[in-house]
Amino acid sequence: MKIHPTAIVDQGARIGADIEIGPFSVIGPQAVISDRTIVQSHVVIEGGVAIGTGNFIGHGAIIGAPPQDLSFSSERRTKVEIGNDNVIREYCTIHRGSPDGSATKIGDNNFLMTGAHVGHNCEIGNNVIIANNCLLAGHVRVDDGAFLGGGSTFHQFMRVGRLVMVQGSSAFGKDLPPFTIAAERNSVFGINAIGLKRAGFSAKDREEIKNAFKLLYASGLNISQTLEKAATLDLGAPAREFFDFVAHAKKRGICPYKRGTDEEKSI
Repeated sequence: MKIHPTAIVDQGARIGADIEIGPFSVIGPQAVISDRTIVQSHVVIEGGVAIGTGNFIGHGAIIGAPPQDLSFSSERRTKVEIGNDNVIREYCTIHRGSPDGSATKIGDNNFLMTGAHVGHNCEIGNNVIIANNCLLAGHVRVDDGAFLGGGSTFHQFMRVGRLVMVQGSSAFGKDLPPFTIAAERNSVFGINAIGLKRAGFSAKDREEIKNAFKLLYASGLNISQTLEKAATLDLGAPAREFFDFVAHAKKRGICPYKRGTDEEKSI
């Protein structure tokens, strides 16, 4: 264990083996940091924070600060739960949950680049990349394998589906169905074909996902009619996942397809 003499580690903190804690970092009494985690300089970990094994936390990151929620009271017991093998780079902020007993959750093998903000009660899956200066408001859910481009913003209570690719400097307030490419303001532009291939999806599954996208966005049917039609089709698990996501979208609905683009020719 390597703890710099200028670091402040509360006696109540539970620190695992092979931990590094850099200069001027502050670790609060409720923190749990598991084995082989590196905490660089000027990091603050406060409140109920549980961090798994093999994580890297960059200079100046703040994890477990109270949520930016006007209804929050300090008496509430809320947490941040972080899995294993994540990279959390410089100056990221991850706030703990707001409702009593709740948590902000980050899974495994995620990469949060410099300045990313993860608001209270967000749920980040596994193998997600959140690029520089992305802003996630409260209760945002990001499913496995998504890529959020730098400087993008995500409204509270929205969901980003699996393997979604988001262009930088975009903004979203509606749900993004899985396997799509999204950009600008609340727009999808097609299927993330390269991402699907890299993720090992079969040619059959990729074709079914493309057809599912066409049925949803290019058939002229409304969402209810689309879901009724999809229920009659013999689909594999990924295409069924696409329609299940649409069926359970949040109140604001899903992002629309922006037509008349080059991507339209490929769907």
